[in-house]
Amino acid sequence: SSGINAEYGGAEEEEEEGGEEHHGTMDMMVHQGIETIEFTLGCVSNTASYLRLWALSLAHAELSEVLWSMVMKTGIGMSTNKYLGPIAIVLIFAFWAVLTVAILIVMEGLSAFLHALRLHWVEFQNKFYEGEGLHFAPFSFERMLSGADDD
Repeated sequence: SSGINAEYGGAEEEEEEGGEEHHGTMDMMVHQGIETIEFTLGCVSNTASYLRLWALSLAHAELSEVLWSMVMKTGIGMSTNKYLGPIAIVLIFAFWAVLTVAILIVMEGLSAFLHALRLHWVEFQNKFYEGEGLHFAPFSFERMLSGADDD
């Protein structure tokens, strides 16, 4: 009967022959609460990350609009000369296109880099990283001389 209690969340803890521990109901509830909090935080974190990407695309659109109004509209307004106007518009358009594409490529490259970094560090680490290993011990001459690093 104690095996049934442990299997269905009784208060007793018992080790079977295989070394597997059965925990009580309270342990399972606490574990599920922690899992729920971790899952919720992960969802909020991922949503915030994709909102960041959306905000970056809005920034691209606004930056392109600002460059259009500052460079092209000014250039079109200045080109009233019948002979120099078309040449000025072509040169101003080339300047605008190069400036816009250069800025947006840098921003997109940074966005792609940050997104890949986030995928590796946040999502990959949440799913597979166990954190098992040696505890960090900063370098210390005092510990080395006292022999505390021997263990």
